[in-house]
Amino acid sequence: MDYLIRTGMDRASMPLIHDACCMTVLSSTDRTSLRRSKERAATDRQALYDVLYDGMFCHLGVVVDGDPLVLPTAYGVDLDRGPDGTLYLHGSVAARSVVAAPQQTVCVTITHTDGLVLARSAFHHSVNYRSAVIFGVPRLVTDPDEKLHGLNRIVDHLVPGRSSAVRPPNRKELAKTSVLALSLTEASVKTRSGEANDEPEDVDLPYWTGVLPLRVVADEPVTNSDCDLLVPAHVRTRANLLGAPSQGGSLFGN
Repeated sequence: MDYLIRTGMDRASMPLIHDACCMTVLSSTDRTSLRRSKERAATDRQALYDVLYDGMFCHLGVVVDGDPLVLPTAYGVDLDRGPDGTLYLHGSVAARSVVAAPQQTVCVTITHTDGLVLARSAFHHSVNYRSAVIFGVPRLVTDPDEKLHGLNRIVDHLVPGRSSAVRPPNRKELAKTSVLALSLTEASVKTRSGEANDEPEDVDLPYWTGVLPLRVVADEPVTNSDCDLLVPAHVRTRANLLGAPSQGGSLFGN
């Protein structure tokens, strides 16, 4: 299902969620099973959707000409495509990573850094995080309708509602762009939260210990120099959800 609309929520604040009756556990394969800190593994597929929803960019790992290549890119999600949902990626038709990806298993990662964990000893310093790893052989999208759908998902994942507020891509632009579809079936999620874990003998040492929380925060939208329009509501909403300082309704359009 798509973003689930809850009472009092607009689309930009909707989490990715399936109906409760359709919830499943994450896949358990040799590639997705944790070797270390197994207690940090998430087993509920909703945890994967939460990591995807909260992120804006991922890293695509692919082998090109015998060498590993890891590239950052934006992504979009459609939970109605495929049994466990589909991740959409895009790039130039000439991009080596996009050309090589459909011929092999790739790895896509999404990471959120939620805090720096500062312990009394250097060894026990850590990071509070949420991360997802997705494996699979991506499919090159050739159907024109799905291709446009995937591109709209990517745009709307960054700023919900944006794809309907801009000029759609024309035939020439679509011809220059490739879209990859990757199943969300084989994935793992690992998280850490909480305080520093010091050795019992270090607790009385005179060193400060705690967590420095981190989060992504937006600044005020900056209108282009050649644009005399007010900031639209969907941009304002996205900025506000990312903690942008409110300047009052007079600066924004509808």
